[in-house]
This record gives sequence, structure tokens and C-alpha cells, in this order.
Amino acid sequence: MAAQKTMTYGVVVGNRGFFPDSLAKTGREEIITAIESTGAKAIVLTAQESKFGAVETFAEAQRCAELFKKHAADIDGIIITLPNFGDERGVADALRLSGLKVPVLVQATPDKSDAMTIATRRDSFCGKMSACNNLMQYGIPYSLTTLHTEHPASPEFKADLEWFGAVCRVVGGLKNLRIGSIGARPQAFNTVRYSERILETHGISVIPIDLSEILGRINKMGDMDDSAQAKLSAIKSYVTTSGIPEAALLKMAKLGAVIDGWMKETAVTISAVQCWTSLEEYFGVVPCTIMSMMSNDLIPSACEVDVPGTLSMYMLALASGTPSALLDWNNNYGSHPDKCVCFHCSNLPKHFFKEVKMDFQEIIAGTVGKENTFGTCVGRVKSGAMSYARYSTDDRRGVIRGYCGPGQFTDDPLTTFGGAGVAEIPKLQKLLKYICREGFEHHVAANFSDVSKSIHEAATRYLGFESYYHPELED
Repeated sequence: MAAQKTMTYGVVVGNRGFFPDSLAKTGREEIITAIESTGAKAIVLTAQESKFGAVETFAEAQRCAELFKKHAADIDGIIITLPNFGDERGVADALRLSGLKVPVLVQATPDKSDAMTIATRRDSFCGKMSACNNLMQYGIPYSLTTLHTEHPASPEFKADLEWFGAVCRVVGGLKNLRIGSIGARPQAFNTVRYSERILETHGISVIPIDLSEILGRINKMGDMDDSAQAKLSAIKSYVTTSGIPEAALLKMAKLGAVIDGWMKETAVTISAVQCWTSLEEYFGVVPCTIMSMMSNDLIPSACEVDVPGTLSMYMLALASGTPSALLDWNNNYGSHPDKCVCFHCSNLPKHFFKEVKMDFQEIIAGTVGKENTFGTCVGRVKSGAMSYARYSTDDRRGVIRGYCGPGQFTDDPLTTFGGAGVAEIPKLQKLLKYICREGFEHHVAANFSDVSKSIHEAATRYLGFESYYHPELED
């Protein structure tokens, strides 16, 4: 799997001189320590560039904005820290002048009830409201900490910083995103229709390629081609291939090598693939293992040309730094109202399984022949905390909308084929009614993580998506 991105935050230290401005000095040091303790970097004015490295006057706001512009390519988000009341205009001016369009977190440091003299009181509790009011007036979206006031060294702020980092990764990862659409959607699946134009209005481009071009490139590739042989070795080290014909493995390797090459030359990051039945009938393998390997490397690949599905997978992978899968909400689990079977046939990443092996695709083998369906990754999904998400284009209203929430995969017994697991979702019946009433797809992206609140915040606050959080948010 790819390494988690090192986060970089621009920091605005608020100050207002008729409050104890010595608190700005210690507040700057405290927020830098908190950020760096997570392995992130802080871009902040020095004491030589402004009083205590804080922002109060318009001139200081200008200097802060210039610093942020200089590091614009590196800054993932901005943290406003208020060690005292802070100058509301200075904070907002710094952000506006910087021109950065990144997530913003507003933090205020609490007073101590036994230190409320004129020399020690902060009034950050009140100042946070004024800062937020000005950000609202300036049209700058922002996020809030869990508690109204949190000390930078507190466990609450540490958790909020982790949450905010996930928000920033999702927002940054979707900027100028290019999604590869490989082949046409299956004729039987109206479900996966979507609007390229709506995605484009959100800065997300879809780059199509016909399967005939993929197969044509494969046809020109020799068996000993370096990229094909490298991919063949990667397949054999990725998953157990006992009993799979060598000829089928070589076909998979060529398919993977061609897709890798096309994605690189077109600057495509993630993909959705026409996985049945053309490849099986006219090429003789399923693409599942190749797609599984991409997803396991945090470059999701969705089946059935489900472009919004791979977008949802990518949001979860960006937030968590771990692989995502695309699953069907597939079966009830006995009579348990909050449990269901999540399944695909399957291209799930190896990260999802207790144990995994390569096999043939049992569902379509009956129509195209077993010999043409080798390449699935099958096994039981392991147990653990999970987040799920589904965002799609609503063509009638011209918006991207969806839902997300927390759950878990369980160890409940299950005997079936493909890649399958039992999921337990709080108030699942309510969620299922929402999915059906709102006309969402049966596909859902899932991830072994607890990042659903970050997904919801990124979607609603910064990406302009409509998002339903299930079962409900406390605030």
C-alpha cells in the first residue's frame, strides 16, 4: 500500500492587543507542537515577521497571506488558532488575501476558571464566534472543533486534528481528479448511469477508452514484453494462483500492463472497468485481480463502469490511507435487522480478506465457460470497524448527492462464494429505506476505518455535495 500523505497546514495565530498578547506567543508555540506531534508540518509567521508570529493588523494579514501563497502548492488546510479573543478581521483578511481554497479549522483555547483576571483571561470562547462570523461574511467555508474550546495539547484536539486531516486529504484529492472509464457499462445495468457534466462542474473529469483499444494494444504486446512479465510476477506475489492456467495469468498480466500504461499516459488516477461479459467472451479472463491490485495500492478500480462508485471508494481511501472496496448491499443476514451480507464476485483488495486466493467467476461461468472466467479474488472479508459511502450524480437536479456512515464487519458465519462479509450497521432498516426511497444504487464503497464523519464534512462543507449522514450526527 502507498504511504500516507504528510500533511502541511497553514496556521493563523489570532491576537488582539487589549487582551493578554503574551498568550499569542505561547499559543503559537502550543499549536505548532500539536501539529508537529502528528507528523504534520506547520507554515506560520515567525516572531520576526509579525508580533509574536500572530495576525492582528492588516499589514500582518498581508504578510501571512504572502507566506501562504509562497507555500500554496504544499498547504493542505488552514488552522486558525485563537489563544486570546483574536482580531476577527485580521484572521479573515489573511485567508481572503491568500486566495487558498482549502479546508479551514477554527480552534479556540479555553480559559481556566481560576485565572480570569485581566492579565490572564483569554476570551477565546467569545472570539471564536466573531472569527466565524467574519469568515461567514467573507464567504469562506470552515470547520469547527468538537468542543467549542479545546487546548492544543488536549486529546480532544488531537482527535480533531486527525479528523481534519482526513477532510483535507479528501478535498485535495478530488481537485482536478481524472477518472478512467474503461469500456461501456453493462447493458443490463441502467443503475450505473451518471452525468459526466455534473462531475465536470465539480472539477472531476472522466476520460473514456473503448475496450477495443485496450484489446488492440494487448494484441500487439509480445508474451515476453517487459511490462507484461513484471505484471505477471506482481500477480503471482499478490495472490495464490494455484490451479490457474498459465495462459490465463499471462492474459491478466497483459491486461494489467496495458491499463497501467494507458492510465499513466492520460494522467488518470482511478478507474472503473467494463468487467463483464465482453472481456470474458472475447479475451478469456476476468479483470478482477488486476482491479484488486490497483485498489490495494490506493488507486481504486470499480466494476461495471461505476464511475461514481470509484469516486466514493477514492474519498474513503484518501481519508483513511487504506484500501477501499466496492460492494453490493446484497443479502439479508437471517432475521437480524441491523446485519446484511455485502458481496462482490470479486475484485476486493487483498486488504479486505482474512485469506484470499484466485479462482474463477462462478456467476457468469455458466454462460461464457469456466475457462474464460479465471481471475477473481475470493475469500471471507475480515472483521473490523468500517466506513461506507456512496455519492452519485442526480441528473434531474444537477447535483452530486450521497450518504455515508459507520458500521463494522463481523465474524458471523457465512458460507458462500466470491468475496463476502457480514456487515452490521446501526439502524440498517432506516438506511435501506433511505437508499430505496432516494433511488440510490445497490453499490456502496467500504473501507476498514472510522472516517465517515470526515467524508461527510468534506462533502457538505467544501465539495458542494449533498450528504446524508447515517444514522445521525450529534451536532
